[in-house]
Amino acid sequence: MTILPDVLAPRLGIVFCGTQAGRASALRRAYYAGPGNKFWRVLHATGLVPRQFRPEEFSQLLDHGLGLTDVAKATSGPDAALVRAHFDVEGFLMKMRAMAPAFIAFNGKRAAEAVLGQASAVIGYGRQPVDVAGCATFVLPSTSGAASGFWSVEPWQELAAAWRAQEA
Repeated sequence: MTILPDVLAPRLGIVFCGTQAGRASALRRAYYAGPGNKFWRVLHATGLVPRQFRPEEFSQLLDHGLGLTDVAKATSGPDAALVRAHFDVEGFLMKMRAMAPAFIAFNGKRAAEAVLGQASAVIGYGRQPVDVAGCATFVLPSTSGAASGFWSVEPWQELAAAWRAQEA
């Protein structure tokens, strides 16, 4: 069973990949729905969308060339409760190869760890030196309120600038 549906289409500009739906997101059936989550604010602040969307409007991101998915689609809750068996890395990679977005952007290091097969300590924020599934890849500071101590908007701005440059 999938907690939240993928928001994907062929050749999107950016697909944002989280780890799994948080508790509030699972309850509301909407991406990044926790009260302290900065996702919707930062999308607007970086110019990736023209206005600040509500979590329940997540499917409208397709109209702006953006998509959403998670590496652990069948679970929800805090990332600390995840175990290796919850991740469907191969399923994620298959989707990305099929959809071929210009950019994959991991919202936090936990999802990136699972896909890149590297420890969090060696993964830097920003553009990664290796592509994932043939797509330029960014690791962004998590927008979760629980990760506020690691927050920085700069990698998000870097992604937005790279997307704009690619579209020009």
